[in-house]
Amino acid sequence: MPAKPIMVKPRMPHPALPGADWADCFELQVPTSDFTAIAAAGMILDHFPLWVRSLLRLRDAVTGVFGLKSSEYRAPDGPEMVGFFPVVSKSDNQVVLGFDDKHLDFRVVIDVRDDGEGRRLVDATTLVKRNILLGKIYLAVITPFHRLIVQTMLADFGKRVSRLPSL
Repeated sequence: MPAKPIMVKPRMPHPALPGADWADCFELQVPTSDFTAIAAAGMILDHFPLWVRSLLRLRDAVTGVFGLKSSEYRAPDGPEMVGFFPVVSKSDNQVVLGFDDKHLDFRVVIDVRDDGEGRRLVDATTLVKRNILLGKIYLAVITPFHRLIVQTMLADFGKRVSRLPSL
């Protein structure tokens, strides 16, 4: 049976968003595999369950009233995307996704590493720098949903990776 994601203490300050004033991190242990961070990010963020897609549509409708970027936003000649997140930087072991908006700046950092015991650890860290009061309110409202979504997405990723043939 695949492991369940656990909440761990995020690294702060974090180089992906040094000014972040809010963060969380979930870690998942999976069987050893040679997937890169960008591949893990794609497997995690390209498969939103229906209930998450519905919440995103609701979020887009509400935040659109305030002129905030929607999950459909794509910059012209924009960067590589994973799900609806622009890639900020990537290496084999880490991918940083996210963008800056007027209410807050955020990054999603996916790290992959071997645990030294024949398994792979996948960390999903969310970093937020709240720019204005609306950012503080927005984050307070979405935090419980965010945490449930991250845990669900990582657990689903773990199930899919566990079904892959061992390398």
